[in-house]
Amino acid sequence: MEWMNVAILVGAGLVGLSTLTSVIAFRFGAPLLLVFLCIGLIAGEDGLGLVFNDAQAAYFLGSVALAIILFDSGFGTRTQTLKRAAAPAFLLATVGVLLTTVLVGVAARYLFELPWLHAMLMGAIISSTDAAAVFFLLRTGGVKIYKRVRSMLEVESGSNDPMAILLTVFFIEMIVADKSGGLIGSFVQSFALQMGLGMAAGLLGGFLIVEIVNRITLEEALYPILVMSCALCVFAVTAHFGGSGFLAVYVAGIVAGNRPMRGALKLRRYQQGMTWLAQIVMFLVLGLFVTPSEFGEVLLPALLLGLFLILVGRPLAVVLCLLPFRLDRGTVTFSAWVGLRGAVSILLGILPSVMGVENAHIFINVAFIMVLTSLLVQGWTIKPAAQWLKLIVPSEAGPLERIELELPGNPGHELLVYRVLPASPLLANVTTLPKGAHAALVVRHGQLISAETAWPPQPDDLIYLFASPSLIPHLDRLFAQFRSREANEIEFFGELSVDPQARMVDLAAVYDLHDHSTLDPSMTVGDYMGARLKGRPVVGDRVAMGEFELVVQRVHQGKTITAVGLSFAKDAPTEAMRRAALRRSAALEKFFRPR
Repeated sequence: MEWMNVAILVGAGLVGLSTLTSVIAFRFGAPLLLVFLCIGLIAGEDGLGLVFNDAQAAYFLGSVALAIILFDSGFGTRTQTLKRAAAPAFLLATVGVLLTTVLVGVAARYLFELPWLHAMLMGAIISSTDAAAVFFLLRTGGVKIYKRVRSMLEVESGSNDPMAILLTVFFIEMIVADKSGGLIGSFVQSFALQMGLGMAAGLLGGFLIVEIVNRITLEEALYPILVMSCALCVFAVTAHFGGSGFLAVYVAGIVAGNRPMRGALKLRRYQQGMTWLAQIVMFLVLGLFVTPSEFGEVLLPALLLGLFLILVGRPLAVVLCLLPFRLDRGTVTFSAWVGLRGAVSILLGILPSVMGVENAHIFINVAFIMVLTSLLVQGWTIKPAAQWLKLIVPSEAGPLERIELELPGNPGHELLVYRVLPASPLLANVTTLPKGAHAALVVRHGQLISAETAWPPQPDDLIYLFASPSLIPHLDRLFAQFRSREANEIEFFGELSVDPQARMVDLAAVYDLHDHSTLDPSMTVGDYMGARLKGRPVVGDRVAMGEFELVVQRVHQGKTITAVGLSFAKDAPTEAMRRAALRRSAALEKFFRPR
């Protein structure tokens, strides 16, 4: 029985240590995955001596953890995010993964002198990106990325794992069967079965999860357990019948997360903890499984293959996939760079050992080295890359606290806490709380005062109010402090502000655009931009106008553009033309508002 106590101590100690060392990652902006992996390495065979070489157990634990992570990733993906970025993201998650597999496979063929099927297997193992690593870095680095780019990366990272798993299993089966004929036909058949069944099972599973939760009365604490167990059932049943369980559980999360469901707020909080635990366990297990002393024979070619993936493979695949969407160069470049590899690649590196591939240890060792290379090279450069490409949206003052509420009748309100700043517009006009926002409480000098008694507000008051999420941008501006525009805001949002109600034909005529005669004379600047953006504008969207760009500064309820900026294109020919254009623009008082 002594071994049981030791196992509990070691397991709990490693999880607790991983949790505590996350402080390092938050403080220095290091990739958290790297911290967890390093703890596993230190505790492993070449470190403190813990021996864990059971490939099947490692793959089992990693698969369950990944299913939990994918369900939570889907559960947190809003419908608006999908609409905003679904087409390019899913193309990257399918065709992009296939292109990356082929490109990296060709390089692996010559770097490792592998047979073609083995080389393609190497490419498939390392072909998917890691959502957790990317967005952890964005959050801890205090980087607020332009929403359309963030949405595309989020959806791609959450949906590309099934394709990578499908390719890996497919090439392993071809290797084990020792055949290379009929490759394309076999792949198409396998793709149709796994993706089709996975998508259908995910849609049905997500619908059933919501129906079960809404129709059964349980203790509140049991709902999160029920939902997670149902999600794992969707994963297991789909995989048992030949579909992609990982795609099914991700789609089920999307469906369940976007439908009204009892206890949704508590479920989100529970899943955050479960997802963190799943990530820690998966990373620790993968770190324990590898043996760094075996890296020597593959270290140099693995490093070269990792650099090839970062500098050639991923960028080329992204450029080819995004060509039809005519995205700006900054978006394409950032998407190509933010392709961090993570736990899924290491997990797939174990699969050849599980399925009996000869010299399987090469795949896990190469995958591990490439993941470390990706985290070290790309992980610490995401924020500088976003700044260099001008994709960081200038931050605005927001609520100190946001608490989602589950109220009878489901009004969809939140409890918000704002601090009244000394130069807040609210102090200039104390009756300007928007319709639908209701002040409930004021904290002044540590004393609780009802809103009616405490009104009008004073500087440094904390105001607790109820409002729908759609009002938050308006409240942010109301509670913000008057201040001059900072340089990065001017650079991002444009040198001039344009009235969105001005006629587009007037603006086009001023800048001698060759197509201004084809414009509808009654179309406003806001309408023109909305049409170009297909009715789904987000803050930071840019519409090219020759040497200039119109920039979305504010959007009301996700549809109506309420503020527009005019920016100079990055490739404007000369600084002289830039100054001349500014002088010309400043004279047009009828629809320009200089900053």
